[in-house]
Amino acid sequence: MRRSLAAALLVTVACATRPAPVAPAATPGAARGDTAVTVPQRAVRVAGDRAAIDAIVAEGMQRSHAGADLEYLTDIIGPRLTASAAMKRANDWTAEKFREYGMENVRLEPWKFGQSWTRGPITVRMTAPHERWLVAASWAWAPGTRGPVAGDVVYMDATTRQDFDARFAGRLRGKWVLTSAALPIRNPDGPPMTHDDSVRADSVRRAFFRRPASPFRDSLLTVLSAEGIAGYVGSGSKEYGLLNMSGSPARIYPFPFFVVDNESYAQIQRLLARGERVALEANIANTLGSDSVTVYNTIAEIRGSEHPDEVVLLGAHLDSWDLGTGTTDNGTGSIAVLEAARILRASGVKPKRTIRFALFSGEEEGLYGSRMYARDHASELAGYQAVLVLDNGTGRITGMALQGRNELRDMWQSLFAPVGALGPFHVRAGNKGGTDHLSFLQYGVPGFNYDQESRGYDHTHHSQVDTYDHAVIPDVVQAATVMAATAYQLANLDELLPRNTPSTATR
Repeated sequence: MRRSLAAALLVTVACATRPAPVAPAATPGAARGDTAVTVPQRAVRVAGDRAAIDAIVAEGMQRSHAGADLEYLTDIIGPRLTASAAMKRANDWTAEKFREYGMENVRLEPWKFGQSWTRGPITVRMTAPHERWLVAASWAWAPGTRGPVAGDVVYMDATTRQDFDARFAGRLRGKWVLTSAALPIRNPDGPPMTHDDSVRADSVRRAFFRRPASPFRDSLLTVLSAEGIAGYVGSGSKEYGLLNMSGSPARIYPFPFFVVDNESYAQIQRLLARGERVALEANIANTLGSDSVTVYNTIAEIRGSEHPDEVVLLGAHLDSWDLGTGTTDNGTGSIAVLEAARILRASGVKPKRTIRFALFSGEEEGLYGSRMYARDHASELAGYQAVLVLDNGTGRITGMALQGRNELRDMWQSLFAPVGALGPFHVRAGNKGGTDHLSFLQYGVPGFNYDQESRGYDHTHHSQVDTYDHAVIPDVVQAATVMAATAYQLANLDELLPRNTPSTATR
């Protein structure tokens, strides 16, 4: 893939206590057909410092502050919607903790964020064909109703303007509108799935999430607003009555939009398919700001002893959604970064390059905080060794997806080797989306997002049960320790890693 940069040499590990270089072992369980297995490897000498790594592991695994710090962040500060007072409180608290743990150049870096949005109370009641209260939450950056709004429900499934005009135009005023099918979710209490069941379910879910875009579907907000609908109704898209939350000031809705639990959403669709009348009454009070607001990223660092202008950046996003307390997305990642900083300082190691710690805001609305950081620091990014992000829940680190840098597979194996007792670790070809490392790829910076154990992330993610109870503290302890160890080794490499190629930068 990048054969002009790759050398057909294996990474060697030179440990102070092991003068003879050794090649890393093959990744256990490497997937058949994994291109990282066959790509020629970049010769990167990882100088192992056994005493330093042992000190990092001992500090991280035996004297961790992760559990106490995570509890404070999530139970006391709570959910941290970007531009909220709680988010600013989290910025201030994490800056204070970085200083307490001995970091240098601790600061809040400001940037401008689109309009603020504050969630208010919501009630949603089905009034026909029977009466009951529904589990519901307003989509972010959607307005309220200004009092109770009642209306019939319509499933608008047109895919072209011609189809819409023939079946729906002029008939939607005052209606609550569904525009997508219910997510097919298997009954978790049903019979065990067979192989054929799994294949069929995977096919249905792929089709659901990969629906092709069309000019008409892209214009739905304008079309439906002109029709005078009461608002959108969406599915919570999870089981057990859980909800999934998102939204952004880049897409401010012109009418109310709320999600209900997937079970109720599916019921509404079944009723409509039978020709039954379904009616809802919603009362929603949200507040939308009138102008952009100043928000912050929390930044701290340990200055490098030999190359202070070259940087290894450990990052996570501090902001969260607000149905729960933002624990697994991404309080656990933020606390792992904070704890990695504490471990490195407390263990007394001396990185040759600067290790910088960044807790971004605005990630949930579109990676805004990391994008603004990369923009504001663009002139120095040529000296960034790597950006390492943790953002896939509470689970322990299990390895690394190479994000197009398959020639660095052996290097990453060697970085994990000294902490192998905390593994196993798998290094694989693969690109991960939706996290802050992506903001740096276009600048040529090698950016990575650690693979993690799932630990129920599909349930907790963006939902009302994203709370401290679902954190697996020993896994957060492990993740912080692994981050500290790999960052320290990257800071001490003999060379600055080659920059990304244009093809990698588009991932």
